[in-house]
Amino acid sequence: MFYDYVKIYVKAGDGGNGIVTFRREKYVPMGGPSGGDGGDGADVVFVADESLTTLVDFKYRQHYKAERGENGMRKNMHGKNGDDLIVKVPVGTIIRDADTGEMLADIIEKDQRVVVARGGRGGRGNARFMSAKNRAPEIAENGEPGEERWLRLELKLLADAALVGLPNAGKSTLISRVTASRPKIADYPFTTLTPNLGVVNLEPGMSFVLADIPGLIEGASDGVGLGHRFLRHVERSRLLLHLVDMSGLAERKPWEEFAIIDKELELYRADLAARQRIIVANKMDMPDAAENLAEFKQRIGKDRNGDNYQIFEISALTGAGLKELMYKVYEILQDTPLPEPAKEDEGRVTVVTTKPEFEINRDPDGVWRVTGEKVEKLVIMTNWEHDDSLRRLQNILTKIGLDAALRTAGAQDGDLVRIADKEFDYAE
Repeated sequence: MFYDYVKIYVKAGDGGNGIVTFRREKYVPMGGPSGGDGGDGADVVFVADESLTTLVDFKYRQHYKAERGENGMRKNMHGKNGDDLIVKVPVGTIIRDADTGEMLADIIEKDQRVVVARGGRGGRGNARFMSAKNRAPEIAENGEPGEERWLRLELKLLADAALVGLPNAGKSTLISRVTASRPKIADYPFTTLTPNLGVVNLEPGMSFVLADIPGLIEGASDGVGLGHRFLRHVERSRLLLHLVDMSGLAERKPWEEFAIIDKELELYRADLAARQRIIVANKMDMPDAAENLAEFKQRIGKDRNGDNYQIFEISALTGAGLKELMYKVYEILQDTPLPEPAKEDEGRVTVVTTKPEFEINRDPDGVWRVTGEKVEKLVIMTNWEHDDSLRRLQNILTKIGLDAALRTAGAQDGDLVRIADKEFDYAE
């Protein structure tokens, strides 16, 4: 099964907790703090794998959670870091944030690595908090939470050349004759419902990747018939092979069929219609094909660069002309660079603003809710089992102005204050 669009959840590992402990040795009655740090949580890492050609694996597993770091130990021993979770994806995968649509990465090279969720930092043990004023601190941090997010993965096939054309133009038959790909073939439209990839091997050291894109129809650029899903697989191909049925048995004239696809390519992305293209006149073994081809050449005119189109006559069914066509495709590819990627963010202005450290709102139940990444993380990483840790938290919240801000907002003694998953009684 071919899948080129999925939504998944990733969660990096939380950092391990630091601990509070002291040296307990026979001849060291006043041993100092010896609590070790927690290990760092593991990252979720995507790695490009050339052997994959579909996102089907993500249909059966949609949640990915990395290891958390181990907790710190006695004798200043740090906890072990979590092992990164490696997730393999096909080359050509685009990673987006599912909530914002922001593109996070475009995986176009073999073995390319992308960290999509970073693990949390391990919490510090009490040995880190010893000072001249506090020789025996009972302070430790919990591990920092790992990042979590929903991602949208989109696959754009990476093929050197792509076959385009209306349904039943003969694309599947052609790719089955020149590669090892074996798509479903029948004499009716929309036989191919998913893109197919095949490698054309001409001679040792002479090969290229050919993609069979499912038949496009009028309105494809607007998404008709899954047009967007299919058209995006053409974007990265250096050369287009535009198959046109010359048999005369289709509903429209060959030149009309050509014009439909030409228009849809331009509407989807202006540079697609201008990309280097070979017209492949297929089914030339049919009785009226030569006459139809003559009219076709008169009707289509020149390409967008003012040059005559290159037209190759073939019969995918009998194999006539295929060898010459494939050698010509290979020759053109040697001098054709990869197309420029779509500049999706061109013209977009990013305004950098300084976010406040916290915001205060009142919930319907009357509880004061304090939000903000820094203050929430501080509360989550506080070890609630030791008074020293709680006093440290209170001192930091006072220094950043939270007490004063709550008082200004109208908080009174005894009011409930909620930060992250903790609740406090407010007291001046």
